[in-house]
Amino acid sequence: MPASPITTPTPPASLPPCTDVLIVGAGPVGLTLAASLRQLGVDHVLIDRDTGAQTGSRAAALQPRSLEYLDRIGVAEHLVAAGERGRGFRVHDREHTLLHASYGDLDTPYPYVLLAPQQTTEEHLLRRLGELGGGVHRGHRFLGFTPDFPGVTAVIADPEGSLRSVSARYLVGCDGLHSAVRTAAAIGFPGEAPEQLFALADVRLNAGASGLGEDGTTFFLSSAGMLLLSPLADGQHRIVAPATPGSAAPRAADIERLISERGPLAGRIRVVEVVNTSTYRVQERVAERFRAGPVFLAGDAAHTHSPAGGQGMNTGIQDAGNLAWKLHAVLTGAAPAELLDSYHGERHPVAAELVAFTSRFAKIATLRDPAAGQRRNDLLAAAAATSGIVDWVAAKLAQLDISYAREPDRDSPQVGDRVSPLSVPQAGLRWTLARPGRGEPKDGRQREGVLSVCHVPELRTPLLVRPDGYLAARGVPAEPAEVLSRLAQHLPLPVPSTR
Repeated sequence: MPASPITTPTPPASLPPCTDVLIVGAGPVGLTLAASLRQLGVDHVLIDRDTGAQTGSRAAALQPRSLEYLDRIGVAEHLVAAGERGRGFRVHDREHTLLHASYGDLDTPYPYVLLAPQQTTEEHLLRRLGELGGGVHRGHRFLGFTPDFPGVTAVIADPEGSLRSVSARYLVGCDGLHSAVRTAAAIGFPGEAPEQLFALADVRLNAGASGLGEDGTTFFLSSAGMLLLSPLADGQHRIVAPATPGSAAPRAADIERLISERGPLAGRIRVVEVVNTSTYRVQERVAERFRAGPVFLAGDAAHTHSPAGGQGMNTGIQDAGNLAWKLHAVLTGAAPAELLDSYHGERHPVAAELVAFTSRFAKIATLRDPAAGQRRNDLLAAAAATSGIVDWVAAKLAQLDISYAREPDRDSPQVGDRVSPLSVPQAGLRWTLARPGRGEPKDGRQREGVLSVCHVPELRTPLLVRPDGYLAARGVPAEPAEVLSRLAQHLPLPVPSTR
């Protein structure tokens, strides 16, 4: 196997005693947050209990909305080159396609789902963090914290077992389902843990199976159970299927049996190589709060759910994107501390709705009763034939429909809606002032500190776009200096109580 082109950053120096932001957990979410803060110039420390990146992880799909954000921090282009582009997803009853949601017409520079193992995503995020001068303190275990106004003092065990303390203005838990940060902050994690086990395998199949899932992820529904099949880069396929409680990680023969019983009716498909295999139990939980004073939760530490639809890692990446610019704005004095309350206000409803959606999706996909399964299939086929339904499903799974709009508005886009990069070009993690008409320089863009100015001929009114790609305001002044002087007016600050 050829050597990986990823260059591992030089390990950072010894753990510093103080920092602005302490990030616990160097998975995709922690790495996205660290790279974003580094790009913004925010001092931070990133620790992880493991000595190296983990292999065999579950996430294997990057949705268009995540790629849009990762483009802002200089990662998307390299990831796209390393992954496999899926044109959407299909729901199949082994003989016929019941529903095909194509990403081809989505309003995004990334009209596809990028299929790549989570390890690949982490490697490219780590490479970018290294380019920015950052890194990960590996083998460091977060043990707890004590309040230390205005932040916290965290207790950390280093790789030799010695205890270290780090004073941080803010602490962010990106440390997964069993988050030590969430536990230390006494934040509840209500929800359910259904008695459902899933088998997962990354495999190479025989040459005759090369066309499987060529459009992207396919859900096969049958009386024997659900099977998810998705192509990955390097000639691999991802297989996911419900398994009997107590089952061991599937072997080649088990995977072939699952495909034979639940997959396409296209002759025998053989497993040539098992690359990774595991089992896991689904939990459906959302943290009661995403913020407790100077402590924040992101990713699986804040929400966990069924993997149906490839939403989990993507939601965590967007948590990081939402939080990064707000931390920067508060730490630099550009915004009041109350801005950070909007992190919970914006991201908690997204997570709660996502858990409900993926739960329904999983229950529908795993029906075993033949009569109920037939009714499901008939409904899916009818939905696919109904105008607008398939487009709605595609936009939802692509996460392009997420909005922070506070109330209905006839104008489009609304304040709080995503602004497509095809309409207003992205400018890294700067605010963007989009002005009608044409202008100089040649690329139509100029920069005024934290503000980037671009000219969009078809615009009817100037728009102000947040660093995470959501609309902050319409009809703003066309002069950058005036916009900057009034920037605080367009922050998503809590609405004052009238009581």
